[in-house]
Parts: sequence; structure tokens; C-alpha cells
Amino acid sequence: MNFSFSHVAIESIAHILPPIVVTSDEIEQRLGALYERLHLPFGRLELMTGIRERRMWHGATPSSQASTKAARNVLERTSIPSNAIDLLIHTSVCRDRLEPATAAYVHHNLQLSNHTLFFDLSNACLGFLNAMTMVASMIEARQIRSALIVSGENGKPLLDHTLALLQNNTTITRKTIKSYFANLTIGSGAVAALLCHESLIENQMKILKIKAVSALSDSSGCTLCQGDMTTDNGLTMQTDSEALLKCGIQLAQNNWQQFLNYTQLSNKNIAHTICHQVGQRHRSLLYQALELDLEKDFSTFPFLGNTGSVALPLTLSLATEKNIIHGQTALLGIGSGISSLMMLLEIISKI
Repeated sequence: MNFSFSHVAIESIAHILPPIVVTSDEIEQRLGALYERLHLPFGRLELMTGIRERRMWHGATPSSQASTKAARNVLERTSIPSNAIDLLIHTSVCRDRLEPATAAYVHHNLQLSNHTLFFDLSNACLGFLNAMTMVASMIEARQIRSALIVSGENGKPLLDHTLALLQNNTTITRKTIKSYFANLTIGSGAVAALLCHESLIENQMKILKIKAVSALSDSSGCTLCQGDMTTDNGLTMQTDSEALLKCGIQLAQNNWQQFLNYTQLSNKNIAHTICHQVGQRHRSLLYQALELDLEKDFSTFPFLGNTGSVALPLTLSLATEKNIIHGQTALLGIGSGISSLMMLLEIISKI
């Protein structure tokens, strides 16, 4: 499936980094007895993933609270008044509870207008990009003029539950530990973006426009990464990392070819790329399969880990903040299930 857009811009984008830094060394020290029993070398977590640290919120920070902080950063930067925002979408894997929508709490915290529609949209690590695509389509069709997309991921419950399980289970083997390995790479963070019709943008010499989207799905991989709630309100997840990596890259490779055909671009036309932040092996094999230059990549996984739906847009926010991206930038999204979404952004000078 392909989409093209002519008038949609990212008016503002902002993020929040949690205050607590958890290093890979600290995680391995907590698993010291298990490592020694299984004869696992210390340092393997960072060596295999390239992730030296990740960040966590204090305590049981609700997803809505994290999302609200990022949204407030956006509202402080935008020239669009909050009462003119037509739509609010909350997109994280984490949510406050089953009902109501987590977006309801964010809407209340921000005191948005009664005319601002809100709902949750969740699709593993692709939720934010899916919401950007939906919003862009609505703006292009002039159904709405602006929308606020937010996501707040809290990986602490998953990490804590995984560590407790591995520490207390003497039946874990070198083979069975593999399905929990991805949990040790998870981090936390929050991001928000305000999308609008380009005509609403004021006093900006450059506009970050959404130009095109290409999407493909392969639900045969729906069992390769599965997460759920535990009986004590914790989180659990098991992942067949090798199979997920193989299927994800194959789907991304097919989607990238569709993306290039649709946009009539080549790899040489792409100035910068940002992919979903999983780890160094995923990035290396993905860029090799897509025949992309790693020099064009901007990554955050070494110090943030995998932050789920927040990962790619937060990395985009940091790249924008550091004024790294210019020209045509490709966002390379992959989410368990499995789905792939490639998005073309372009910085346009406003005359």
C-alpha cells in the first residue's frame, strides 16, 4: 500500500528522556549468578547489541504521564493554539489500563478542547508511524487541519519482571534464555509531534514535510514476539529474535523496493536514514539488505536501547534538534506482527 502527500508538515516534534540510566553492565551484574551457572561471558549484552545503557522512569510512571510531558514540550514550541488541535492519538505499546483510552488522560492533562477528538492507536513499535500516516491522510483530505501524536513507553516493568524471572528460575538454560534476551535491551522514553496542513505554519524558514509512505505486512510472523500483562500487573515478553530478525529484514527489503519504485527515487537520492532502534546487528543486516550507506544513518540505541513505538520518532526528534537531517530523509519502520512502513520526509525552504 502506498500514499503520497503534498501539504502535510511536522510543525513541531519533541521528546523527553527519563532520568534514570541503567547500564548493560548493571543488568549483567544483577544476573551474575545465572551468568556464572551458564558460563556466559560478562559484557556479552553490550557486545551483541551495541547498547551500553538505557533509561527508565521513576517507579510505575504511567504511559499517559510520560506522553503528557513530551506533548507539553511540543505545545511550548508550536504557534498553533492548543484549542485549534483537531485530533489527539496515543500510540504506545504501554497504556494506563484497558479502559478508557490512554489518550483520554493525556487530553485531560493538557486541557485540550472538547472539540479535539482522541483515541489510542497501537501496533507494536509502528504505532507512531501508523498514526502519522493516518493523520497525514486526514489532513491531505482536509478532514482535519492539525493533530497531536504522542507516545510514552515505560520498559521498567518488563525489565524488572524479566530480571526477577531469570534470577529465580534454576531451570533456565543457554537455549531458553534466548527468548528473554530482547527484554534486556528495552528502554523508556516519550515523544510527541504536531502535524498540520502546511498553510498553518508561521515564522519557519524550513518546513519538514511528509511526502510519501510505503507499507507492507506479513502476519505469518505474528507469534515471533509476544508480550502481555502478568497476574501481578507486570509485563512479560518472549521473542524468537533470530526468526524475527530474518522475517523483519525480508519484509523491509520488499517494502524498500516498493518504496523506491513508488517515489521514483534511488538510494543515492536519500540524504539521511533513521531506522527502528533495535541494536547494532539489526541495523547492520538491515542496511546491508537494503544496500544503504551506514554513514547516512542516525541512531540512538547505544544510549537509549529499544524504546518501542517511541524509538524511531524520538530519534527523529533528536536528529531535528541537532540539525542533522536535511534534504530527503527516509524513516525505516519495522514492528512485530510483522509490519513495515517506510516514510519519506523532506525539508522544504519556505519562501
